[in-house]
Amino acid sequence: MQTISAARTRAIEQRLRSSLKVIALGDSLIYGYGDPEGGGWVERLRRQWMAAEQPGHILYNLGIRGDRVFQVSERLEHEFRNRGELRNQVPDLIILSVGVNDSARLGRPNGRLFTEFETFQEQVTNLLERSRLLCPVLFVGMAPVDETKMPFLDCLYFNHQDQYRYKEFTKQACQARQIPYLDIFDLWVKRGDAWVRSRLNPDGLHPNTQGYKALLQDVLDWEPIAQLV
Repeated sequence: MQTISAARTRAIEQRLRSSLKVIALGDSLIYGYGDPEGGGWVERLRRQWMAAEQPGHILYNLGIRGDRVFQVSERLEHEFRNRGELRNQVPDLIILSVGVNDSARLGRPNGRLFTEFETFQEQVTNLLERSRLLCPVLFVGMAPVDETKMPFLDCLYFNHQDQYRYKEFTKQACQARQIPYLDIFDLWVKRGDAWVRSRLNPDGLHPNTQGYKALLQDVLDWEPIAQLV
């Protein structure tokens, strides 16, 4: 039976300690749904950081399709406590991306909100407060939908007006707590409807492969991530 020498064990532990342990928590934008080629922007970043010639940080994709803020909040601490890799270690950074599912209207374009705005405000505030007590936090905002493709799954109506209201509260809540926020919604809207639609799947909600490539580049160009690289 082959054994690992004490020196080799120490070298492995040193390597793990020298790399940041990062967890990405959120919905389908974290999970990468809609990108069969690269698995989404988190997976694409994870692969970059895994390159043997240029080893980087350790990144865990903890996105779940359909998650709303309260669901991410429910699993926050459990996910955090179990991703340290070494005994008594915990992650060094949390990347959050959630909120678009909360902004949906149910059943019809003017139906009730999936998460009422006042409830959303309370839940986002709670999530941010709890997250920043664990470690440094970054927040990647939602991408704009294609309103002409609604409803999603024949029951969920997303629109830019509600998206803007939900993302803007999240952005301001992050700024009040000195949590960096990447405003993907505004970045993409400024590039025009044709540009946005060309980077969304036919469902009008999830980015396609080109969309996730663009999203990854936006993340890499963002100063808080650029500093890590």
